[in-house]
Amino acid sequence: MFGNKIVPNSGVKYSKLLEQFITPFTNDFRDKKYIEDIFEFAINAWNFGNIEVLIPKGGFEKASELIKEKGINLVLLSKMINYKVSKFKEFSNFIVDYELKEVKLGEYPVLSVVTQGEEAYLANMMNELENEGTQDDLEENYINRCAIILKPQQPFLDWYANLNPEDNFVEEINETNIYLINDRIDDVEKWLKKKFDKFFKMELNEWHENKKEWPQKRNFKMFNLWFRVETSEMIYDVEKKPVLKSE
Repeated sequence: MFGNKIVPNSGVKYSKLLEQFITPFTNDFRDKKYIEDIFEFAINAWNFGNIEVLIPKGGFEKASELIKEKGINLVLLSKMINYKVSKFKEFSNFIVDYELKEVKLGEYPVLSVVTQGEEAYLANMMNELENEGTQDDLEENYINRCAIILKPQQPFLDWYANLNPEDNFVEEINETNIYLINDRIDDVEKWLKKKFDKFFKMELNEWHENKKEWPQKRNFKMFNLWFRVETSEMIYDVEKKPVLKSE
């Protein structure tokens, strides 16, 4: 899926295992715009597969609430969990993070993953389950997400203006995007250094869909020049209607 460029590591190469795990399901991900979405889905399936082996069914169902999302493809998730159990059962480490690093333009990105042993992962998971009971202490309308607000800066405006000289882009600059992320991320900037290109692509795609005219050598320094990043850790929903996610 990403060629043979795998970051060397000691012991089992979980980066390679993850690629092998995803490969049979490539066609199932045709509706995914961003490769990061594929990896996040596959990592959840991998970890669920480990949990299914270790924890009785009732415990697994309770644990699954930690990453359950509206609109998730439960059929595909179930297929991938079963595949993990049948084909990769002996590889019991949990995948807790990953990074896709583009080495050279036009080449496959290098995949690396961070794993955690069973004991440490399950201890963290149980702590999270226990902490679920404290949610009642929060205000009724609190949402367990952090927010990233991206505001285009002058380099972004210049890029867009060069491609669309007739468009009065300046009038629309106040329509910035807000992205909700996991509120358990301790260091948002450190996390964003690994995930920034996903947000970069979404911003570029919203204003100009021709990927050939996107800046090709994107890095975190460029991201910070093109966007002012603001964060908020306190998100409240004061409306009575439920929040809807498009599928």
